Amino acid sequence: MTKIKFGTDGWRAIIAKDFTVDNVARVAIATATWVKQNFKNPSVVIGHDCRFAGELFAETTAKVLANAGVKVYLAKDFVSTPMVSLGTKNKGASLGVVITASHNPPSYNGYKLKGSFGGPLSPEQVQEVEDIIPDKNTVDVENLSIETFVKAGLIEYIDLETMYVDHVEANFDMAAIHRGPMNFAYDAMFGAGQNAMQRLIPEMTLINCEYNPGFHGRAPEPIHKNLLDFSEIISDEKGGIDCGLATDGDADRIGLYDSQGNFVDSHHIILLLIDYLVKVKKWKGKVVNAFSVTPRVKKMCEHYGLEYQVTKIGFKYISAVMINEDVLLGGEESGGIAIKGHIPERDGIWMGLTIWEYMAKSGKSLEELIQDVYKIVGEFKFERSDMHLKEEVKQRIVENCKNNVYTSFGPYEVRRVETVDGWKYFFDNDEWMMIRASGTEPVLRNYAEASTTEKAFDILKAVEKTLLG
Repeated sequence: MTKIKFGTDGWRAIIAKDFTVDNVARVAIATATWVKQNFKNPSVVIGHDCRFAGELFAETTAKVLANAGVKVYLAKDFVSTPMVSLGTKNKGASLGVVITASHNPPSYNGYKLKGSFGGPLSPEQVQEVEDIIPDKNTVDVENLSIETFVKAGLIEYIDLETMYVDHVEANFDMAAIHRGPMNFAYDAMFGAGQNAMQRLIPEMTLINCEYNPGFHGRAPEPIHKNLLDFSEIISDEKGGIDCGLATDGDADRIGLYDSQGNFVDSHHIILLLIDYLVKVKKWKGKVVNAFSVTPRVKKMCEHYGLEYQVTKIGFKYISAVMINEDVLLGGEESGGIAIKGHIPERDGIWMGLTIWEYMAKSGKSLEELIQDVYKIVGEFKFERSDMHLKEEVKQRIVENCKNNVYTSFGPYEVRRVETVDGWKYFFDNDEWMMIRASGTEPVLRNYAEASTTEKAFDILKAVEKTLLG
């Protein structure tokens, strides 16, 4: 028996090793039990992304739920996580299930749970589902027929992609994006955003927008080292492409490039979004960010008179605030951002289109809009490095952090420390760095911010030297 555990964002495992039909059926049994205990006439929206055997695992989940008497809305073809979340909300369903391993390497698949409000199910409720996963699969999935359940009205096919595209067209000035002088590019990373983006802006430059469940042997995570070919295409065009958008495997995370092929990190994207939503659209609301996001967002909030809150790392903590309060934007360092007027869910496509709408309506380049942001918060660069260590070394460093051993890192004197989720060390001149231990691997994640890229890397080097000294 494999012990199945849900992590920060669902259960993930290697296909054919632990992610098997039997184990997915076990999770689906628990899902059916939980949804029947908590809802009078339960219904569940199910979708899968582009990963290997996604359809098989989605149909397995659908059969188990329908067999338990739960109404299922099953997506046609592959879909993004935001499409499932939106569908769950729009259909008034009790729950959403996404078969996806998001940005993990191609050998993985996973199982995410979404609440009726259209965002991540709360950690407490996910734990309730996990606690009732049976030790063995007791459902004979192979001998259950989808067609029989469709005839009985227990499974209904649903076009989540069209629902999402219609929702986008109702909420964006797509005419401004189409007719403007700017040229855009999109890299789907072979992920689930490919079809929707081809429908929305067919004239733009499209990269890796075909079905390839092996993701060309690369983890579909929209970070610069995975997008070097995209960056080169943009820089080779010499001004022909004004902005490039990339999304991950299930299209809930964003990566962005300026017209020179320079990667624009999430901190800058968050600041750009706030600037547009408040200055141009005149929207208000609280800004909620994960602990690893730049403190310059707080400066931006002070500038615009917005309330600001920091949460632990994990979008579920942000979503919990979004469903209970008037939130303008919720964002993470890793590219997961949500804004008002949509769902309390990360959505890479939605964020990219918001930036493109800002560019189209202002007539300004992405570089110019970033300079406008710098006038408010100051210029900065952010870098991150992961230290792969033996577990005992990792634990020793964590204990040192807990015991306030580090008062300086090379020439960088610690002025104060914050410990919401990890350790954030503040230096002079608005410079800082953060140490956070991975909960699942022998890895320390180090983040640094400074006025220049060179300075940020210098901080990271000084930190590594101190930690290993």
